[in-house]
Amino acid sequence: MKETVSSCPELIIEPNRPVLHYWRDVWRYRELFWFLVWRDILVRYKQTVIGVAWSVIRPLVTMIVFTVVFGMLAKLPSGQIPYPLLVFAAMLPWNFFANALSEGSGSLVGNANLLTKVYFPRIIIPVSSVIVALVDFAISVVIMAGIMLWYGYWPDWRIFTLPLFLLLSCLPVAGAGLWFAALNVRYRDFRYVVPFILQLGLYVSPVGFASSIVPEQWRLLYALNPMVGVIDGFRWALLRGGAELHWPGILLSTVLSLLLLFSGLWYFRKTERVLADVI
Repeated sequence: MKETVSSCPELIIEPNRPVLHYWRDVWRYRELFWFLVWRDILVRYKQTVIGVAWSVIRPLVTMIVFTVVFGMLAKLPSGQIPYPLLVFAAMLPWNFFANALSEGSGSLVGNANLLTKVYFPRIIIPVSSVIVALVDFAISVVIMAGIMLWYGYWPDWRIFTLPLFLLLSCLPVAGAGLWFAALNVRYRDFRYVVPFILQLGLYVSPVGFASSIVPEQWRLLYALNPMVGVIDGFRWALLRGGAELHWPGILLSTVLSLLLLFSGLWYFRKTERVLADVI
């Protein structure tokens, strides 16, 4: 009696896929990526009491608080720019960064059941959090347009450079998100570290004030915070001279953001093969 051999193709899962094969896998699983994005959007907006209104109320309340504290009480300068515009232009990239990092850092733990049941490139999960945060960003842009209309303040040609600074903001978001997503699986204490970093970063970043108040000799050191260059870029693009670009700081922020991104990719790929075992 002869044995028949099945001709079904085999799927071989290797612990360390070559780089080219790995990114091919990411492309193959693009439908799963968009499914995760759509699921998270539904959870964020459909299964909440006030839904999209929360994305409107929170930045407006923050803008009012910062305007009162820094603009009215501390009387920090804003030049010819209305202080609410100065604050909200900075909140656009900062809220995008904070939302994406907060969601991305806990994304692997939140999808533990999925990780232990099926193979797919794990990087899909934290990166999908960045796309979801872009929805909040789009809502905030609409609010920003309404505030500018209220003050009768319109941007000039520099508005077309805004996508470049949005891309620049994605670099530290993705890099830090990959680091914290992987670290949070191994060391659950990091779920407390991320909110502390974001709370501290909100006050050390030039969100409630213009970075021009920092003495010139400290500007380059201040630019070690990658969000400084991003925030200044958003203000420069939106507020028609609301901020002067400090090009050495922009260059330093870009280099540090790229280092953060590539180091995040390296560490995530290094730990990816054991994520399902330790989660």
